[in-house]
Amino acid sequence: MSLEQLWNGWRAEYIGTANVNSANSSDSVFTSILESGLSDEDAFIVHRSQFSFAILNAYPYASGHVLVLPFREVAHLEDLSTEECIDLWSTVTEATVAIKASHRPDALNVGINLGAAAGGSIAQHLHVHIVPRWNGDSNFMTSVASTRTIPEPLPLTASKIRDAWPKATQ
Repeated sequence: MSLEQLWNGWRAEYIGTANVNSANSSDSVFTSILESGLSDEDAFIVHRSQFSFAILNAYPYASGHVLVLPFREVAHLEDLSTEECIDLWSTVTEATVAIKASHRPDALNVGINLGAAAGGSIAQHLHVHIVPRWNGDSNFMTSVASTRTIPEPLPLTASKIRDAWPKATQ
């Protein structure tokens, strides 16, 4: 007997909100978050730099999954200014340092999907994924149910990463 469905009721709110937001706005979900007026804590933004920010993935592949994005909504790397590009990749580097300190993974996946065909679920606002990985971190849930299990709540993850974020050097 294979498990074909696993009830995940909390996703209904996300799906409903995503559909309403996409119908009412051409902005990406990330731009909507930035313009929402939510505090960084409530939005799970763990760091802001001059041209970019780091936010937890609301539906992470693993605990500590962070997205780094430019504030400006652009779809392609070549659309970034030189300053935005330098700031984005510096923030990616800082995020890797923070995640290594906060979650002690065995490795990290760092990647970007440019365009919907590449797997970019929000293709209009480029974002870099940083996903902590541990030896033996795949389990039966992914293989039989295409489902991930996350062992800590997002507020705790955000707090750990904020606390571990490298402090600016003067």
